[in-house]
This record gives sequence, C-alpha cells and structure tokens, in this order.
Amino acid sequence: MSRMMEPLTVGRVVGEVVDIFTPTVKMDVIYSSCNKQVANGHEIMPSVITAKPRVDIGGDDMRGAYTLIMTDPDFPSPSDPYLREHLHWLVTDIPGTTDASFGKEIAEYETPRPVVGIHRYVFLLFKQTRGRQTVRAPASRDNFNTRKFSQENGLGLPVAAVYFNAQRETAARRR
Repeated sequence: MSRMMEPLTVGRVVGEVVDIFTPTVKMDVIYSSCNKQVANGHEIMPSVITAKPRVDIGGDDMRGAYTLIMTDPDFPSPSDPYLREHLHWLVTDIPGTTDASFGKEIAEYETPRPVVGIHRYVFLLFKQTRGRQTVRAPASRDNFNTRKFSQENGLGLPVAAVYFNAQRETAARRR
C-alpha cells in the first residue's frame, strides 16, 4: 500500500466511502480564510471553513476534465450515520492543471456544521473518462453514495483524495 493511501485507509475513507485506488493526480485543498491546506486526518475548526476552499488540480493532461466531490460520511453523527453520506459540494468539468473554480458547480458548497462527534470531510477527485460530460445532480444531499454516483456517471475510481476532521466548536475552543 502506498504511503499516500495509508491515512485514507486508517481513516476508513477507503472502505466506507470508496474502494482502494491508486492516486495519480496531485490535488491541493486550501482554505484561504485560514491559509490552511487540508491534510489527511488533521482537524480544522468549522469557523474557518465557511467559504469554499481553493482546490488545485495537478496532472499533465490539460485536455482532461475532472469531477470533485466533497462528502461527510459521518452525517448526522459518527455513532449513527443513518444519512451517510451527506454531499457538501459537487463540481464537474474542471479542466486539468487548473482549479475547481474553472468547473461547473452542480451542488453549491455547503459549510460543514458538525453537531455531534468528530466528522470526516472527504474531497474526492475523479477523472472524467469522456472529457466534458453530463453529470446528473443527485436528488438529495443526504444518503449520497460516492460509489453509486461514480458508477452511474461513468467516473470509475478516484484519482486523488484527502480528508480532514472537524467537530462542533464550543465557546472555549474558539478562543
């Protein structure tokens, strides 16, 4: 198992959200409000992630297109995620070697607001196999299923993934 995959497996992203895959594209997720780059398993306070992040996509295929998904597999609580997964953001047709702002936003960014427990927020990047393509918006943000969505839209396995943890902030934690 590659060193890049290990934190995704330990954090149960691989297994619960997606099947094992080989990362082939560099993806950086940066919240500019706090100049914080998302790193697997690190905690970010909800108060600093209210605006959508910048998502830079690497690779060497400028003609390729990508789909970005942000999901919460622990919704509404990690001990009882009966609405698993909750879709927070969906962007398609992102040109390679650019960032998500160049894509087509299918589901607007929804600020994470964990109420109970520590939630994982997962960013998954898929290479679109047919270049620009029609990706249908899901009927609901709740009970979103990344595997099923990927299969229905011909996306295959992810080419990159990263996740962070967040939990409800108390007044003491905000200081």
